[in-house]
Amino acid sequence: MNHAILLISCPDRKGITAAITNFIYKNNGNIVHADQHIDDQSNTFFMRIEWSLEAFRLYREKIPEGFQPIARRFAMKWDLCFTDQLPRMAVFVSKHLHCLQDLLYRKRAGHFACEIPLIISNHPCAREIAGEFGIKFFEFPMTGANKKEQEKKQIRILKSEHMDLVVLARYHQILTAGFVKAFPHKIINIHHSFLPAFAGKSPYAQAYQKGVKIIGATSHYVTEKLDEGPIIEQDTVRVTHRDSLDDLVRKGEDLERMVLSRAVRWHLERKILCYGNKTVIFD
Repeated sequence: MNHAILLISCPDRKGITAAITNFIYKNNGNIVHADQHIDDQSNTFFMRIEWSLEAFRLYREKIPEGFQPIARRFAMKWDLCFTDQLPRMAVFVSKHLHCLQDLLYRKRAGHFACEIPLIISNHPCAREIAGEFGIKFFEFPMTGANKKEQEKKQIRILKSEHMDLVVLARYHQILTAGFVKAFPHKIINIHHSFLPAFAGKSPYAQAYQKGVKIIGATSHYVTEKLDEGPIIEQDTVRVTHRDSLDDLVRKGEDLERMVLSRAVRWHLERKILCYGNKTVIFD
């Protein structure tokens, strides 16, 4: 499969869809998927359009030049990518390995179109599973005194390995602003609560003490403000007074696996556009 994908946002006005589809048609492209959304409050147009490059008249390196006049006319922010270019993903993890294991098994089963060249942790717990999957493992023990220096080393590794995405699969460290700025909208976290409820530490304990009847999980992009980045996916499960704290953790971990895997898949399939502190998730 060799397709091109355009992700577009711009002020809404007449003729945008026609101009984009006509550009593809005039160059002998076959559209295989298109989805769009208009945010009425901000008057913003969003679109994801995917087309086959078989018999397309423009070489891929010439597509940006050919599309630029349309982008200028409509004041577009746009991103072009190709389905045969596999994103490279790094996974950060601490002691809880269930999300890491789920991601790796889904990758092995062919659910993710990506490469996972490395796993980074502040503990040794994931070293064995990294070896089982033939993935490079780096351990960076963290303290308050060495955190910034350790993060600089992590960033150097991520840059040298040309990482396109960082996934925090229950990585129990708060990233510094410098780290987040190095990978804008390229860090996905799984938080074990239905945000904005029970943000921060020990959300299952908070939920248990509150006696809630629903617990949830949230996957979001990481920003400098803790647990406040654009939300990608959420889900919930019912609990009762009979559930112990261990029951909440068990049910919550099942949710975390599903919610994180959906968010990662949508990102890898280039189905997400961020605007403000929100996301558009295309079909």
